[in-house]
Amino acid sequence: MKVEGLELIAPRSGDAGEFLRLVEASRPYHEGLVEPPASRESFAAYVRRSKGPSHAGFLVWSEDRLIAAVNLNNIVRGALDSASVGYYRLGDGGTRESLRSAVSAVVGHGFDSLGLHRLEANIQPSNTRSRELAESLGFRLEGLAVEYLRVGGQWQDHERWALLAHEWKA
Repeated sequence: MKVEGLELIAPRSGDAGEFLRLVEASRPYHEGLVEPPASRESFAAYVRRSKGPSHAGFLVWSEDRLIAAVNLNNIVRGALDSASVGYYRLGDGGTRESLRSAVSAVVGHGFDSLGLHRLEANIQPSNTRSRELAESLGFRLEGLAVEYLRVGGQWQDHERWALLAHEWKA
């Protein structure tokens, strides 16, 4: 998938070295917020999961440089037709606008190509930049999920931001 000078590609095993190098460089930024794959084994599991029906992972490249990852996680079909959106920058991560463009493209893919009805972004209340990005794409705050996700070995509260397909298309 290409958008505004970016290329979004499903993760491949050959991306492991560069991805892991950037995860290590990004550790201070990610600490307590997100836990991207940090070993060859966990990256290989990410690649496998991205090929399955319940996950759509994308590595974001800008001019042959890996800058971010955007994922549709926990895709559930049937009466729910929903997924969770996760995203994080890698290394210097390009610009805020490049991450916004990448997330927007994946949101569009979720609604238009995968036919999902609802997407959620679950964001820690202290993560101002992530909250601003979700809001700029039309996600609305629905409430707080107490101890929603374990990050860094600690259960963290997350705000639940949501967007429906018909809201996106409007």
